[in-house]
Parts: sequence; C-alpha cells; structure tokens
Amino acid sequence: MPRCYEQFFAAFEEQKVQEELHLLPPANVVEAIKKEEDVVLLDVRTKQEQSIIGLTYGASLSLPMNEVFKPENLAQIPTDKKVIVTCQSGVRCTVIALSLREIGFENVYAMKGGLAALMAYLEPKTVF
Repeated sequence: MPRCYEQFFAAFEEQKVQEELHLLPPANVVEAIKKEEDVVLLDVRTKQEQSIIGLTYGASLSLPMNEVFKPENLAQIPTDKKVIVTCQSGVRCTVIALSLREIGFENVYAMKGGLAALMAYLEPKTVF
C-alpha cells in the first residue's frame, strides 16, 4: 500500500522542495548531455504534441502520460540510468516523476519548467 499523504508530503520542507521533488533546471539537463552522462529523456507529452516538436536526443523515450504506467511501457524505462522526465511546461513531468519514484524507480527526475523552460534557456551560446 502506498505511503499515506501525510508521510509523503512531510519530506517537502520549504527550503528543500526542488531537491525533494527531484527537479532539474534546464541548465543541469543541458550540462549532463554535454558531459555525455548516461541519461534518458522521457517525454510524456501527447503523441500530437510530440509530432509537432519532438526530442531528437538519441537516448530519449516518448511515452504519453496516459501510457507510461502500462506494464510494457514501464519495462522500457531504464533503472540503471538517470531518467529525466519532460513535458511542455513541467507539470505533467513532475507528476509522472513523483509517481515513478513512488513505485520504485529511484533515479528519476523532472525537468523544471519542461520543454518551454528548455527552449527559453537554449540559445546559440548555451547550446555549444
């Protein structure tokens, strides 16, 4: 049975919310990719959203939010690598990352602000 909500949210102290939620700012995600860290980007946007703007990073996985928790899709999510969940604005990816950690995926993070924040962060100087 999942932990009770009181226990779950007790860990979220005011100064540690970002850390406890495992939120990674876009700068940290870009830096991990530049350093060639073994990370997987998990895009949980809808198929329609993904068809308009998709991730081309080699180690990316596209599973719409409503399909993530199907057993065959959970099996695709690596447990031996850092998984960074992303979406359009950061809301869905935070929910999915929390839920994945709650069921035992320990090395899962959410990209703070989602792809919108990443696009705002990226500019020619930042990318290269």
